[in-house]
Amino acid sequence: MSSTEPKEEGQEQTFISHLVELRSRLLKAVAGVLIVLVCLLPFADRLYQFIAQPLIQRLPQGSQMVAIEVASPFMTPVKLAFVVALFVAMPIVLYQLWRFVAPGLYGHEKKLAVPLLVSSVLMFYLGCAAAYYVVLPKVFTFLLGITPTGVAMMTDIGHYLDFVLTMFFAFGLCFEVPVVVFLLALLGWVNVPQLTKQRPYVILAAFVVAAIVAPPDVLSMLMLAIPMCLLYEIGVIAVRVFLRRSDAVDPSKASSGA
Repeated sequence: MSSTEPKEEGQEQTFISHLVELRSRLLKAVAGVLIVLVCLLPFADRLYQFIAQPLIQRLPQGSQMVAIEVASPFMTPVKLAFVVALFVAMPIVLYQLWRFVAPGLYGHEKKLAVPLLVSSVLMFYLGCAAAYYVVLPKVFTFLLGITPTGVAMMTDIGHYLDFVLTMFFAFGLCFEVPVVVFLLALLGWVNVPQLTKQRPYVILAAFVVAAIVAPPDVLSMLMLAIPMCLLYEIGVIAVRVFLRRSDAVDPSKASSGA
């Protein structure tokens, strides 16, 4: 009895110390986001003007956006500033997450985790940039082109922000496909022949996801589904190139795979 009690007390102290460490890391992550938010709040209106350019530049002359709700002119730019602060501070959040989980990882896991985290963040940012500079201009040109005659397109600023953030989130996740494919292959769950065999199902799934996530127009769906398919192929190529190289470097892996 006496030998088990110190062991249980040690486990409880370890669990409490992990909770304290998690709380500390979360507070630092939240503090990082709040600091960036405070710095961005004075520029909230400029941020919204920037994010609204893909639509404003394509509206007919004399047209403008509207604010239906009373608090929208204030709350919408603040909401955008918070989202941008979260995006900008994401490296801080991920660093605090890394500091929490790193002590429990092996050396080879640490070497793999850092490139995967960095590549996933960069790919998400790249997806958002593609949505802003490529997709949104074409989508708004298409939507304005099919607007019925005699109908004035006067978009609410709150609804517009929700639409844009949905597109950013959808394309950010879309650009994570190569990272996910590479990670699954790295864990040994799939290989190149399996990835190649499942290509038709992946294409079907890409169009289903695009139909659910993208706005209800054909152009948005195609501009989300097609990049997902292409990015899947990039992931397969990355698996074929890099993982085979690693097998060539480590003969034990190559022999076990055979």
